[in-house]
Amino acid sequence: MGILEEIIAYKRKETEDRKKLYPSELLKKSVYHASPCVSLKQYILRPDKLGVIAEFKRKSPSKGMINQYAEVEKISIGYMQAGASALSVLTDEHFFGGNNVDLKTARKFNYCPVLRKDFIIDEYQIEEAKSIGADAILLIAAILTKEEIGRFTQKAHDLGMEVLLEFYKEEELEKYDPEVDLVGINNRNLQDFSVQFDRAINLANQLPEGTVKIAESGIQKPEDILVLKEAGFDGFLIGTLFMQEVAPEQACRKFIHEVQMLTRSDG
Repeated sequence: MGILEEIIAYKRKETEDRKKLYPSELLKKSVYHASPCVSLKQYILRPDKLGVIAEFKRKSPSKGMINQYAEVEKISIGYMQAGASALSVLTDEHFFGGNNVDLKTARKFNYCPVLRKDFIIDEYQIEEAKSIGADAILLIAAILTKEEIGRFTQKAHDLGMEVLLEFYKEEELEKYDPEVDLVGINNRNLQDFSVQFDRAINLANQLPEGTVKIAESGIQKPEDILVLKEAGFDGFLIGTLFMQEVAPEQACRKFIHEVQMLTRSDG
């Protein structure tokens, strides 16, 4: 069993357990359930921002422990102050060391959009995302059918949230749904977690004109942003590069500043 299959098998059991502990009717009583969401798409396209989605995560299957004692309040506020367009918060606990409280905390202390990054395989998780304050959810084409992508997107929209649909190989593009708000291209192979940086550009060129495109994984230096922008990308999801530092929020600030300097020099 590959790592992705292992994660999904675990997630299915975990979700069934959570349904019993926190039924949907209970989730609807959350203070966030009736609250309006902040548009991730609009923030990514803001001309005064670079489109960086700064991610909070403690560990990953490919890297192991990255930043075990990271404080979500301090780092998420620092990310926003550094100029990030949005926040991404890993809520998977078993494989990524996250939890729903992390996202609630990020939502409490920040006004920018918050993306719930998890492995969504059930409509219940979408309801749960809304109940913890998420503005947008990640859907991964590799683990969903085209019908599920359409149904989950509608569910998210019904709750006021947006959808970032992630692809990582060409065969998945047939699952594209024009109703999704943003499309992410993952440079990291979800089977073995190796990084192929050219993946994003090759796949992005096959997406419909006007698609809001997010490059995910593999971004290591400010120059990469210029290359991806030139290729038509609007946003850039960056996690490990920041989280592996002692002060992720300072790493984010330095990175954004360097990209801005490069942009000015190119202009």
